[in-house]
Amino acid sequence: MTYLTEERRLIMDSAREFAMREVMPVANRLDPEKGDIPMELREKMAEMGYFGILIPEEYGGLGLGCFEYCIVAEELSKAWMSVASIMARANGLIGMPVMTEEQRRNYLPRMARGDFIGCVSISEPDVGSDVSGIACRARRDGESWVINGNKYWCTFADGADFMILMARTSEPSNPKRRHEGISCFMFEKPRGRFPKGMQGNAIPKIGYFGMKTFELAFDDFRIPVDSLMGKEGKGFYLISSELEKARAHTAARAIGCASGALDTAVAYAKERVQFGKPVSDFQGIRFKLAKMATEIEAARQLMYYVCDCVDTGRRSDKEASMVKYLASEMAERVTSDALQVLGGAGYTQLHPVERFWRDARLTKIFEGTSEIQLRIISDRLLA
Repeated sequence: MTYLTEERRLIMDSAREFAMREVMPVANRLDPEKGDIPMELREKMAEMGYFGILIPEEYGGLGLGCFEYCIVAEELSKAWMSVASIMARANGLIGMPVMTEEQRRNYLPRMARGDFIGCVSISEPDVGSDVSGIACRARRDGESWVINGNKYWCTFADGADFMILMARTSEPSNPKRRHEGISCFMFEKPRGRFPKGMQGNAIPKIGYFGMKTFELAFDDFRIPVDSLMGKEGKGFYLISSELEKARAHTAARAIGCASGALDTAVAYAKERVQFGKPVSDFQGIRFKLAKMATEIEAARQLMYYVCDCVDTGRRSDKEASMVKYLASEMAERVTSDALQVLGGAGYTQLHPVERFWRDARLTKIFEGTSEIQLRIISDRLLA
């Protein structure tokens, strides 16, 4: 099957040119400072339509699919993975299928323009892979929901215009169905600060700069009653319905990090001279680069397949876990090998390979750890 149509190649080429011209210089300057993605870059992304790739045309988006979404994410990640991630904070809206028409017309056009970018708050201090263990509570009080509890790993919570929050509204009727009783909420918040009843502290990270990641505390935090997305107690299913797309997107980011590292390593190997000739002439380096390129392409082709499944409505939860696992594990190896090709230079901030290496390591953790992916794959195989 020919996945890369002429239209998709044009989208890919355009995203690659944008990443190298607009994103890479900003990343090289701000990532060492742990700086945030500047508004100017976000505005340029909005002009390219990147915040509305998955949003229907009738609401101001491009009306494209998971395939286009992921090829753009890969190209952006070749410069700075965080930029490909902030793109998801408009495109990957949990609950979009259950929005009312009024909500769609209120939110989606603003998201497509890049004026309305959100964050997602699911994990908690004691809740990571086991989402069914959510303890943060939402209690109905008249025309409000009152939120109490703590959340963790909420990236971009400070700069977001809205938040998607998972909280427990009731206890499960069956201990074996702990995921029941979890509800999904979406509410607006002031950009750049936390509203009354919500506090946030930034978590120190070793990478994934460009956006801060927060621990949040909710103390009688009130949101409107119509903040509930879908049916009460059924929020777990909203999360699950988006996992295939989310894991393909994470695979795309991992592949982008690996590709960016490979490009850096190839360029350096051609220029670096040792023993009177470029190190690219040595078989050890040549074969290392060849293996890196092969691993990247294998993960990319599986990603293309998963994206095609998502866009054509075929079930691909097993394959989505496979590509997330394969791509993230590959990205850690390839970025580490790229750093080795650069030698001591790779261990400095004078080259972007150390950024790719740090960011690639995270892809094995978020959107479900590698171990969780293996659990899903094996469950499907042995069901």
